Amino acid sequence: MLTAKCLRSVCSPRLSVPSLRLKTSLQPACKAAPCGALCRSVSFGNKDTWHSKFSPSGTELSYYTAGLCPIRRCSTSPMKQSCWNCQQVLDKTPAFFCMACKVVQPPDEGTSYFNIMDCDHTFTLDTHKLQRRYLQLQRSLHPDNFSQKSPKEQEYSESQSALVNKAYRTLLKPLSRGLYMLELAGMHLDEGTDSGAQVNFLMELMEINEALNEAQTPAEAEKIGHDMKGKLTDLTKQIDAALCEGELQTAKALLAQMKYYANIEEKVKEKLAEFM
Repeated sequence: MLTAKCLRSVCSPRLSVPSLRLKTSLQPACKAAPCGALCRSVSFGNKDTWHSKFSPSGTELSYYTAGLCPIRRCSTSPMKQSCWNCQQVLDKTPAFFCMACKVVQPPDEGTSYFNIMDCDHTFTLDTHKLQRRYLQLQRSLHPDNFSQKSPKEQEYSESQSALVNKAYRTLLKPLSRGLYMLELAGMHLDEGTDSGAQVNFLMELMEINEALNEAQTPAEAEKIGHDMKGKLTDLTKQIDAALCEGELQTAKALLAQMKYYANIEEKVKEKLAEFM
């Protein structure tokens, strides 16, 4: 029997996901479009309109007012940053250290996590490369390395290290990675119950949650966990295909499903811990 408690459990996932806000600035999205398909030419109906304008620096910006993809064409010429200590022009973005004086630099908050972690802008990124990059950056940026440096260097190392941690955690898991890619494209998942979810899907979730609550042995819980892994693997492939085709609404709907299945997977781990 499907209980009200079970319904609340399904419709209020406990899984923590990044807080997503609609982007108001075009430049960060242009610098970090999650997939090549998001910035290529897309054909929409007659009501969809493109606009172009020039910034004070002469940079041309093109933006879209009615479609799913917020960016069609980006032409930017970012200004070169200089070292705060020696004023030497920094030749890399993001720049963690000045190549001239070797001093740690302040973090560039506008740089995408993909650029920070030197990863391809794709949903199926190489997580082994991501982990190697994380360890490399933390070895050089960890605040313990700057305990004898100036207060400004200590501050910048802490900020850089925290940003690297956040970028790594976000890109490591498929769910948070996909949500971040939607954020870069100007979309987000609403918190709470997904009113657009199909009734059959919600019924399936309630039945799975009830079966997990009634599991009497580790084997029963493990079977549910194995089923969730299979569903998440299949969803990962579908989301990757949707993002690469620029089908953002489809990717959004699939990520909503992934959020629920990932939540059940976490509950399976908790259930197995109870048997220990």
